[in-house]
Amino acid sequence: MAPSDSDSTAAPTEGLTSLAADWSSDQRTFKNVPWGKAMMWIFLLSDTFIFTIFLTAYMTVRMSTTEPWPIPSEVFALTIAGEKMPLLLIAIMTFILISSSGTMALAVNYGYRRDRVKTAVLLLITAAFGASFVGMQAFEWTKLILEEGVRPWGNPMGAAQFGSTFFMITGFHGTHVSIGVIFLVIIARKVWRGEFDNNTRGFFTSQKGNYEVVEITGLYWHFVDLVWVFIFAVFYLW
Repeated sequence: MAPSDSDSTAAPTEGLTSLAADWSSDQRTFKNVPWGKAMMWIFLLSDTFIFTIFLTAYMTVRMSTTEPWPIPSEVFALTIAGEKMPLLLIAIMTFILISSSGTMALAVNYGYRRDRVKTAVLLLITAAFGASFVGMQAFEWTKLILEEGVRPWGNPMGAAQFGSTFFMITGFHGTHVSIGVIFLVIIARKVWRGEFDNNTRGFFTSQKGNYEVVEITGLYWHFVDLVWVFIFAVFYLW
């Protein structure tokens, strides 16, 4: 007996329904992926779009403005012993943040080895690197505002959009670093107290007693470091 029209149209619908059911109920797509890690990847993907929009807007504004654009190597130069050092502070900030990626990777490695002391210490070192970066960025902002007179709505050195794009991009990234430092300190405290080994229930601690949250924090931190490399290349070197 030949299948009816209703039978032929039901099959594709059933297939799509089955696909949607698998995705929504986590039967196939994230079967072996911890839920927290999957959510972090989704968050980082959305954050990638935001930073891409910011940097694209910066490049568009810079190429389209009719007023002269300040030269970053001169604007962000440090004067030492009467000599101007172009981008010296920015280079130090970049080195510190890249180094923090190394200590974060070691923290994740020792976390999965269940070396509680080394994991906690490396997390705190990473947090110290991040705090140093934020402190240098605060110094950079203070110098730009008080000495150069740059504002989000104006710029005495040329195009007014320079101030708005600078404070928006670096401020948004600095907020990410600050939040990361807070989370690193929280996780380091929990690791030091052995909450991941004792199956302690609580904030960022599951009953499984594993160190997956250290890796999840590491994903966030590596993303923040990678974003800074793009900001450094596009905003400061271009």
